[in-house]
Amino acid sequence: MSRPVGDLPGVGPQVAARLKALGILVETDLLFHRPLRYEDRTRITPMNRVRPDARVQVEGRVMHQEVVQRRRRMLLVTLADDSGQITLRYFRFYPSQLRMFRVGNRIRCFGDVRFGPEGFEMAHPECRVLGAGTDHALPEHLTPVYPVTQGLARATLTGLIDRAVERVENGQLELIDPLVGLNDLMALDQAVLTIHRPGPGENLDALADGYHRAVQRLACEELLAHHLALARLNRARQRQHAVALGPGTALRNSLLERVGFEPTAAQRRVVSEIVDDLVDERPMRRLLQGDVGSGKTLVAASAMLTAVAAGRQAAIVAPTEILAEQHFNTLSGWLEPLGLKLAWLAGKVKGKARRQALEALAGEADIAIGTHALFQAGVRFRDLALIVVDEQHRFGVHQRLSLAAKGSAGERVPHQLVMTATPIPRTLAMTAYAGLEVSVIDELPPGRKPVTTVAISQGRREEIIERLRRALAEGRQAYWVCPLIEESDLLEAQAAESTASELERALPGFSVGLIHGRMKAAEKQDIMARFSAGDIDLLVATTVIEVGVDVPNASLMMIENAERLGLSQLHQLRGRVGRGSAQAACVLIYKPPLGDTARARLETMRETTDGFVIAEKDLELRGPGEVLGTRQTGMLRFRVADLGRDAELLDPVRNLAERLDRGGADIVIERWIGEAEQFVDV
Repeated sequence: MSRPVGDLPGVGPQVAARLKALGILVETDLLFHRPLRYEDRTRITPMNRVRPDARVQVEGRVMHQEVVQRRRRMLLVTLADDSGQITLRYFRFYPSQLRMFRVGNRIRCFGDVRFGPEGFEMAHPECRVLGAGTDHALPEHLTPVYPVTQGLARATLTGLIDRAVERVENGQLELIDPLVGLNDLMALDQAVLTIHRPGPGENLDALADGYHRAVQRLACEELLAHHLALARLNRARQRQHAVALGPGTALRNSLLERVGFEPTAAQRRVVSEIVDDLVDERPMRRLLQGDVGSGKTLVAASAMLTAVAAGRQAAIVAPTEILAEQHFNTLSGWLEPLGLKLAWLAGKVKGKARRQALEALAGEADIAIGTHALFQAGVRFRDLALIVVDEQHRFGVHQRLSLAAKGSAGERVPHQLVMTATPIPRTLAMTAYAGLEVSVIDELPPGRKPVTTVAISQGRREEIIERLRRALAEGRQAYWVCPLIEESDLLEAQAAESTASELERALPGFSVGLIHGRMKAAEKQDIMARFSAGDIDLLVATTVIEVGVDVPNASLMMIENAERLGLSQLHQLRGRVGRGSAQAACVLIYKPPLGDTARARLETMRETTDGFVIAEKDLELRGPGEVLGTRQTGMLRFRVADLGRDAELLDPVRNLAERLDRGGADIVIERWIGEAEQFVDV
């Protein structure tokens, strides 16, 4: 039995909470936390062999150190070996580092090489002193670098994973492999060891991109777990029923009079499909796909009014407070004048306001709007008949089940509508969301102009900032997005803060705001409110603005390090502009040289604004897939598998599911999804 991570040595309540944010609840989850990349620390590179843009390990003696004051104070260290020397540059340093780099000390460093004023140099490399009692041995395998989350040190996570891998090697942690003899895939324990401790001869590109046999072995089993779980859910649903709702036509017509614009033909068609489901006792399970700006919120409101017209309740849940609060503001403006009562619940709602919200949900509230707080214990509904889940890929299976349970009574369950602005090719949608009917809003409201998209090298940064200055001077607003760096909230926040400071200096006279994931919810809401009101001209942000931000006057989007992002995420970010009448533009700032996949992605973004074309291209490229907007949020359910990359595994997975016995199925579901008892078989 895999131990809860809280029972592992050195894991207290705080570390356990951080691990939970990464989806790591038990010891075996550590084994399936896949590295972002690998570093080769198995060898020392002579200093006369280093090259710019290489990531290498060097070793030598400190010849000189000095603290210099140029544009800013920095520490410069000269390190030399028998072949040459290299400069270590630190823009932030501590007294302990001054002692580390005492002249004569032997130092081993790992980092990126660049060509600087003093020749080859490393900025902020990882270093350690090789003293008399130090282990000088080099590792025998490549060093994995894991995605982390705020408050969790990478060294802590790496140490926990190392111990779990050692226990597998020593036979102390058994990985039961129910697929043995059913396929020709790599053995499970061998796949785990290869992923976490690859030898120097392994194909790093294949490991990082997910095409290595070891990654494919884990991806196959994870896809199998989801296939089995969904099959069980679908069998259980066959005996379920829901409340048959009336058509609610009058209330929906009142909404259309209120919003003051004519729905598109696609919106009307999708609403009709949804209403046809809601008037049936068979529970609706419908996936609504609609590109950014296609009007999914109006469709969701129409669906919820159908429940309200029948005297029932509806709920809409969003993955972030920014998106949830935007829904609340929009729906309040539309629905409160119709006499409806809305209740708002999110993590930041505390004290008296929370008690009032809970009372409203259990009583007179017609519609609930909130974040995952709606899933929590203690939240009770009067009569929940419809659940709308926005950006559903951000929520795990169990979160959706826990909300559905709040509207369940015996075998009666609520209707469910799940929405996504991440277009998914139909074949993948039917696989990923087996048992769901699919509706597509395939047209944008009239008058929307396609966003002009260009890709520009970061070497032209001054030109880009000048273009931004001209746009702001014309009264337009803009975003400057800094994407995730090594999946670290801390590094991401530092990058955004540094960029905001740079742009404030470069753009005097304009107001620059900053928003990132380490800020408190109230701070983020305040910044977004000021940006929406026009008090902030330029918003520097991390990818927290990927979904749900709607500021019509914002017509310029700058995406830094665009080559790091997948097509779907780039498309989502671009969708934040072009929501007003002005011609909008998106500038993809990239760091050359570009790889083939990154170049193809940027070219696709320049050529089309059609989300479904982009989704198909994502599949064709089969890069580190963004088909489902994959990010390590701790809520995404796929840890290793990628539906774009691994599409060809789907047929073998279905074959395996037919050949696997009940005991094997339980093991696979428990290992990858957990709480297998929720997937009731009949």
